[in-house]
Amino acid sequence: MNLLGKLEKIKNRFELVNQQLSDPAIMNDREKMISLNKERSDLEEIVQVYHKYADVIKNIDGNKEIIDTGGDNELVELALAELEQLKETKDNIEEEIKVLLLPKDPNDDRNAIMEIRAGTGGEEAALFAGNLFRMYSRYAEQRGWKTELIDINDTGLGGIKEAIFMLSGNNVFGDLKFESGVHRVQRVPETEGSGRVHTSAASVAVLPEVEDVQIEINPNDLKIDIFRSGGAGGQNVNKVETAVRITHLPTGIVVQCQDERSQLKNRQKAMKVLKARLYDLELKKQNEEISAQRKSMVRSGDRSDKIRTYNYPQNRVTDHRIGLTLYNLAGIMEGHLDELIEQLKIADRTEKLQAAEQY
Repeated sequence: MNLLGKLEKIKNRFELVNQQLSDPAIMNDREKMISLNKERSDLEEIVQVYHKYADVIKNIDGNKEIIDTGGDNELVELALAELEQLKETKDNIEEEIKVLLLPKDPNDDRNAIMEIRAGTGGEEAALFAGNLFRMYSRYAEQRGWKTELIDINDTGLGGIKEAIFMLSGNNVFGDLKFESGVHRVQRVPETEGSGRVHTSAASVAVLPEVEDVQIEINPNDLKIDIFRSGGAGGQNVNKVETAVRITHLPTGIVVQCQDERSQLKNRQKAMKVLKARLYDLELKKQNEEISAQRKSMVRSGDRSDKIRTYNYPQNRVTDHRIGLTLYNLAGIMEGHLDELIEQLKIADRTEKLQAAEQY
């Protein structure tokens, strides 16, 4: 089937979805309505491009007819000149369509759970983990996303050993999924008297929030401990047992939450993290099978892979996966991540297009 034929099938499906959305029987089915609205949203951009593409094809055919029939020389010359422009427009639209027709990651529009952990480098690594937490929090603020802290373990000196938080909003996982991996910092620590540059690291994991129906957990597989909160937290700390620790016995995964004053809320948050980690574990198994066929440059998602270096003396940030270097470290640490994230998305799309053309 040619490209126009594929697009016509998508247009027909789009029109059918619109008809179903106006059906009173379906309007009373909330889940069906949500599903159809999402499908409509996914198809709408492709249908808009289809109309542009169909118009260009029609105009190309019209100009060819004028040229083939001959007649008025001036009209033929105009048709020839316009034909070249139309062919160029057609090629550009076809490239746009190829990107739009790439399979979408079903997790892209989900909320995300982020985990930041200090790595090698002692207190300096903990300070850097704190910087990353602030960077992502500022980025979320700029995007209008909601940030919800799940658990944090600070050092008392401004650093963070571990921070787990949820970001809710539009296309959160789709924008942040390439942030998973080891982030390395090169700078002179405040405690370093000789001015020597130290290298430290922190790991970042980005997990999609999952629905209950996607991950089934046997209650018998869980060991749940209740304890008193520790660290900064006001009058409630160490007085009431509200903190929750959940151990998933089959995998050994341990999650805890002590941010809320309510034991129930802490338990709900901890279960969200557990489900996300179990889902991530399943995704990793699938990705290992895929990467055996095609090694992805961008989408490793492995928190052991060094993905980025933040060099303070040179005001430089380098993403090693795509060879991108930006001399705007100060702005990036303030949450201005748009250029980095967009370049990673472009690299991922390019890689997918190249893989699609091979098969």
